[in-house]
Amino acid sequence: MKAYIIPGRYRLAILSILMVIIGSGCSVTRGIKDNQSIVRKITIKGIDDQFSEAAINYVDKEQQPNNWLNLQFYYLFSKKGKRNIGEAPAILDSGLVEFSRLQMQKYLQSKGYLKAKVEDSIRIKKQKAELIFTATEGPMFRIRNFKDSIADKKVEALYKKTRPDFTHIHVGGRFDTDSLAYDRDEFYQVMKRNGYYDFYRQYINYEPDSSFNNSIVDVAMIIDNPAGKSAHPVYTINNTLVTISKSNGRTTGKADTLKVDSQFRFVDYSGRFKPHTVTDYIFLKKGDLYDVDKQTLTTSRLSQLNVFRNVPNPTYEKLSDSTNRLNSKIDIVPLKQMSDRVEAEFLFNSKSFGYNLGNTFTNRNIFKQAAILQLKLNWSLLFDNGRASGTKGVQNQDFKAGVSLIYPRIVSPFNFPFLGKFGVPHTTFATNFQLYYQKDLVERRSFINSVTYDFFETGRKQHSITPLNIEFSSGTIDPDARRALLDSGRYSYVYLIGRTTFTAGSQYTFQYNTIELNSYKNFVYFRGTVDVGGNTLNLLSKAFNTPRDSLGQRTIFGYPFSQYVKTEVDYRLYRTLGGERQFIFRLNPGIGVPYGNSDQLIFEKNFYAGGANDIRAWLPRTLGPGQFNRATAYGNDMETRRRLKYLDQFGEIKIVANAEYRYKLADNFFGSKLKGAFFADAGNVWRLNKQAENPNGEFRFNNLLQSTAIGVGFGLRFDLSFFIFRLDAAFKFKDPQFYGSDQWVLVNHFDELFKTGDFKRAYLRANSTGVDKDGNILGDSYNFMQLNFGIGLPF
Repeated sequence: MKAYIIPGRYRLAILSILMVIIGSGCSVTRGIKDNQSIVRKITIKGIDDQFSEAAINYVDKEQQPNNWLNLQFYYLFSKKGKRNIGEAPAILDSGLVEFSRLQMQKYLQSKGYLKAKVEDSIRIKKQKAELIFTATEGPMFRIRNFKDSIADKKVEALYKKTRPDFTHIHVGGRFDTDSLAYDRDEFYQVMKRNGYYDFYRQYINYEPDSSFNNSIVDVAMIIDNPAGKSAHPVYTINNTLVTISKSNGRTTGKADTLKVDSQFRFVDYSGRFKPHTVTDYIFLKKGDLYDVDKQTLTTSRLSQLNVFRNVPNPTYEKLSDSTNRLNSKIDIVPLKQMSDRVEAEFLFNSKSFGYNLGNTFTNRNIFKQAAILQLKLNWSLLFDNGRASGTKGVQNQDFKAGVSLIYPRIVSPFNFPFLGKFGVPHTTFATNFQLYYQKDLVERRSFINSVTYDFFETGRKQHSITPLNIEFSSGTIDPDARRALLDSGRYSYVYLIGRTTFTAGSQYTFQYNTIELNSYKNFVYFRGTVDVGGNTLNLLSKAFNTPRDSLGQRTIFGYPFSQYVKTEVDYRLYRTLGGERQFIFRLNPGIGVPYGNSDQLIFEKNFYAGGANDIRAWLPRTLGPGQFNRATAYGNDMETRRRLKYLDQFGEIKIVANAEYRYKLADNFFGSKLKGAFFADAGNVWRLNKQAENPNGEFRFNNLLQSTAIGVGFGLRFDLSFFIFRLDAAFKFKDPQFYGSDQWVLVNHFDELFKTGDFKRAYLRANSTGVDKDGNILGDSYNFMQLNFGIGLPF
């Protein structure tokens, strides 16, 4: 997720545009001719409640009432049809109304109302039409008897064995042709899983008899044999030919051709792959029954290797003998082996600006084993124009470099069972370096080396285990800053950001339902992480009786090591409200506890609040801990307040909750689907224990509500299917740095939302970082609103 900070002088303009888009009141008939009417309402009468909503869908698409915003976009931008933006008006068409009536009538008859009749009428007022469909359902027909007639005895046995698992047809139940179609499709899939390669849906037929005049139906299910045959043939897999073309799809030139084993022949025109890279993920094995599920699994896993551009379903050829065997052929087109992606961002607000440059180089098939080598570089710079601090130039910079080698299998000295049934497992070897610099304060360096295993237990349960994670970090504090911090009694900050330490630990992450995240179903998503470090080093230090440093902490190789346990949970509840409307609730708590050889977490292991995916009304690192108030904590010590900006608002405990309502605004807005959202965010970070440096920042149950921040807002999402642009406007509603009723900042100071008044002037004075040569107060003023522009959904 990437977020941008938008300058204050543009915020009101952007907010005004958002409000115009969402709340404008333009006429819906302004773009149609005088002799035309636009369909604005559909009324359904006489249909049972359980079918009335679905019945509306049988009204022709061109007679469905327009989404208001879609229609306004069409009037504004489409230039009389020359551009395809928004949605053309649903002009009343009596022929389509009659067609809709017939479709609705057939729908009711398919639901067991075999004698149903539907009539239509049209009501027009001021060029706005209401379509009224009135149904006379008649009696509901129910199933009296159900019998089957299956010529093939093996098929009959398979049907009787599996039918209880899928059938929707029950004696005494409603006669529903959709249920008949469902049962036919389900048994068709059963046949395809059990070797019946040549079986088609057309072999299954239903014969209903409703001639009893008592609202009852007898149903007979018939499965015929193939013409001229006494039974349906059962097929087994024989040999498999795997052909890999060049990246351009051509199969020319010399190819690497290998006879892998008794089943596989491997032909590689690209010359880039070892056979087992592909054959390991072909689940159709020689001698097995043909199984459509294994076919789908093969295609899915080969695609998930992320080295192939096109993996179609295998094709089959029957052997000419009478053994009912199938030779299969898999043709694959690889992606280009190497790619390079450059990303750039420009970040700015009224007092500072900066940029973020990133480059990712990818080799998708190193060692000819579909192993992916990635080299990532990222450099961020933030400049200050002097308005906030009185000094211009680079305020901070962050450089990151990382190398990772990702194998699509478990690489280990131990033998593991094959874990590819539910997803491609991965082994990731990673090395990362980070250099962080903040002017007049600190320069921090960290090295992290890790080995991680990712695999799926089921299609919904994913595990990630990092048995080894070695982290080394060190900091160099500016001498003047060190002296100022020590003079003001803030030794813990010196220790936190200036110490050199390392740790060796392990991590475990469990995820549930990741596969549903982009759907509109009702589901629960869960992600939990446990991170434990320093225990092995502690045992070694005791075993070898390593020396202690000046603070009494044991050392390894002359450096103190950290011991801690940290855990974090991301729980989300997704609820569909029909169509593309969705409500999401998210709870994201976490806690980190130093122990043993440590009394503080490593700086990078602490929690921070605020940001585009968190509590959106606050910038990252600008909230908390607890009721910590920088103005009160530092008093007249403006220099320390300036130096510690973005570094003093952290905690070992985090609790964040989000609620978001998402809905569709327009189907076609300049090539994207436009969606809206309303949201509320609440939470904070807290110190684990009472700290002199962060007064009122500790976690206390009896002060939880008082120390919780609340933000509210709305946003737009521009959905381009392959990614989503997001613009969120978030407002501080309750700010825990204040006390009592003063916390409700949006209510108490709504008149200062977009202008400066007594409250903002008092806040600037209290949080001043100095005075410039003209006597103007330097520092950040209070911002009620934060605009976040990013890519992807917040959660």
